Amino acid sequence: MSDNIKEFPLICCNEKKIKETTKRKDTLYVPISNIDESKVTAAFGIALHMHQPAIPAASDDLEKTRLINNLEYMMRHQEIHDNHNAPVFLKCYSRMSDIIRDLVKEGRNPRVMLDYSGNLLWGLKQMGEEQVLDNLSLVTTDKKYNRYVEWLGTMWSHAVVSSTPLPDIKLHIEAWQEHFFSIFGDEALKRIKGFSPPEMHLPIHPDICYEYIKTLNEHGYEWLMVQEHTIENVDGTGIRDPYYPHRLVAKNSLGKAESITVLIKTQGSDTKLVGQMQPYYEAKTKNKKQWCGKEFYPYVLQIGDGENGGVMMNEFPGMYKQVFGEVGIKGIVGMNGSEYLEFMLSAGIKKEQLPKVQPLSQHRIWEKINTSYTPGAADKAIDDIKKEDSGFNLDKASWTNDKDWVKGYANVMGPINKLSAEFHKRFPEKAPKDPAYREALLYLLLSQTSCFRYWGSGRWTEYAKEICRRGTEALKKKQTFSFK
Repeated sequence: MSDNIKEFPLICCNEKKIKETTKRKDTLYVPISNIDESKVTAAFGIALHMHQPAIPAASDDLEKTRLINNLEYMMRHQEIHDNHNAPVFLKCYSRMSDIIRDLVKEGRNPRVMLDYSGNLLWGLKQMGEEQVLDNLSLVTTDKKYNRYVEWLGTMWSHAVVSSTPLPDIKLHIEAWQEHFFSIFGDEALKRIKGFSPPEMHLPIHPDICYEYIKTLNEHGYEWLMVQEHTIENVDGTGIRDPYYPHRLVAKNSLGKAESITVLIKTQGSDTKLVGQMQPYYEAKTKNKKQWCGKEFYPYVLQIGDGENGGVMMNEFPGMYKQVFGEVGIKGIVGMNGSEYLEFMLSAGIKKEQLPKVQPLSQHRIWEKINTSYTPGAADKAIDDIKKEDSGFNLDKASWTNDKDWVKGYANVMGPINKLSAEFHKRFPEKAPKDPAYREALLYLLLSQTSCFRYWGSGRWTEYAKEICRRGTEALKKKQTFSFK
């Protein structure tokens, strides 16, 4: 049984409309905020990350089975490993809508940021679980909840940037915007200012990071969430105050620069910190200080899986409700990222004034390049550093610094890179009306999800190679039918 083309997600059909919708945004959150900002001493925010990959696993025949979401596979095989958690996961994907609406009804002032991969959003529809999307829509499209819930953009199929072929970074970013738009509409998409990177990964290579930040800027994003240990000051020293915004500067081998505001997530062990609402309790130990010439309050930020682990499945709802039963509109307050940054701007702190930072270890690269900006300068500098230091690594700047997203995965990265090269050779320009393009694009994006490397060798590696094979076959097809 082959994949049902009619089930494919909308990921490349409305480019003009998306560009019009995601142009630079006005001040959107301060005008509707109910925070007594003059009486705030510290703020905190939490983001919930949700993702499940698509896998060829509807049956045991790997080459003929159709794609299903991993959540559906878990539902079907609850006797395997921890798959018995699948029904709880499904509730977790929907429950924030219920929690937010209940708290608002009680007169509380909750805040939450939501990060769902496009892959998961599509999977919920594939499974016939549209009621989850409908429930999320209640707090996404109703203006009554705009101050409480902020969506963050991400890569469509949870691809780690540095292990994603460079031309495909843009495809993931655009696909997520298109898919979100197809579900929640243009007004909801217009409100998205922040970007949540898969695995909290920030590419170290100057040329890759430059293209990444340039693409985020071109697609209307105004800030990026980063992990504390993935950035450094421009002199190579560590970040001195991660509780305030910084300005990430991404410069390439030619000396061209792009920059974006960053909000810094601190520490590790994400789900436990979020599940127990640690940001609130840490914010209680903070106070205002001088920042960029103004007295301003800090922001304690955490992100964690919204469903994964006993703490998130069981303890988080009660802790979240307890905290927002205490939090009001002054003193220690909950804020979403864009709300906080808009208050910063209204306080007279300009983005250009923020301390400059760069990806971890880039100071060593720039010491080699100095001002000799030429094509390939970064690659040459990196090669020189590796000759001096065999442990120098460009692939570990993510939520955990013990995870390399490239080394050891040649059996997956080879087919992924080959499919990407073949895709762009067949389609040097976008061809959204060509079914072969749309089918191959889907396989291309699906193959690059981090899960196929995170879970190591074996079954997950075979999934990735099979998806790449299907992508290659799709590139051979001629236009034989039309999409609606």
